[in-house]
Amino acid sequence: IYDLDWNEEERLAEWQAVLAETRELPAVLRAAILLEAWSDIEVLQHGIWLGPLLVAALLRQEGLAAHHLAGLHLGAKNIPRERRRARNRGDRLLASLDGIHEAALAGLKEHDRLVMAKSQMERRLKQRRTSSKLADLVELVLSRPIVSTGMIQEVLKVSKQGALNLVGELNLREMTGRGRFRAWGVV
Repeated sequence: IYDLDWNEEERLAEWQAVLAETRELPAVLRAAILLEAWSDIEVLQHGIWLGPLLVAALLRQEGLAAHHLAGLHLGAKNIPRERRRARNRGDRLLASLDGIHEAALAGLKEHDRLVMAKSQMERRLKQRRTSSKLADLVELVLSRPIVSTGMIQEVLKVSKQGALNLVGELNLREMTGRGRFRAWGVV
């Protein structure tokens, strides 16, 4: 259901004015203010999800996230709802900053988990032939959250049975719980 009197262009111009006003602020504070403004102004009727993506793109443009869009709301689940929806704007901004901090901590934990998984998988590569595709499978598994037999076959140029054998050698966790269309990942 759409409100016919909703003026998205005017609301977007208002948000862009906030964007221009905060140009001189530090990037993370600016991100928190822009997130708050997006939810206060309600720029798009059915596009509340777009604001955090735009702010994450701004953080990447500012050089704080080089290769990805930061999941800004990832840390918000650790912030009590009362703080995130406080009446005082300053409290809401502090909650947003704490949410960004929690998201950064979650990203660091995930990075550490992947580094540890890589080191564990690389132990299995010792005393392997240099032509072994196992090292390529390690890189593939770490670059994607989940891999299937078809993906392994396509990227590594091996047969289906070869892909299954490589997966078995790495002891990857089977994620789907199915017999026919299986997929694996690092846990």
